[in-house]
Amino acid sequence: MAVNHLVWFKFNEGVPAERIAAHLQALQTLAAQVPGILALNLGSNFTQRAEGFTHGLVVTLRDRQALADYAVHPYHVAVATEIGKDAQVRALDYEFDPA
Repeated sequence: MAVNHLVWFKFNEGVPAERIAAHLQALQTLAAQVPGILALNLGSNFTQRAEGFTHGLVVTLRDRQALADYAVHPYHVAVATEIGKDAQVRALDYEFDPA
């Protein structure tokens, strides 16, 4: 079964736009750096329904093992650590049948 890894970001007040853009660019490059990623998309929230969370990421992975490998991959850890300095982050993972 494939896995979707959903992540919400709420950047802290005062974080410069350039730094946010750098974080988003780093997220975009995860698919090229981490094996097991089937698809990745990232976007800005355009509604008022997300309690101030400003961006969302969906990473589709091959299976649960690929998610476990992704979680500890050095590139992902580095990106996540840097974003964690500037944002609140929420994540949710679920399996689905891609057929």
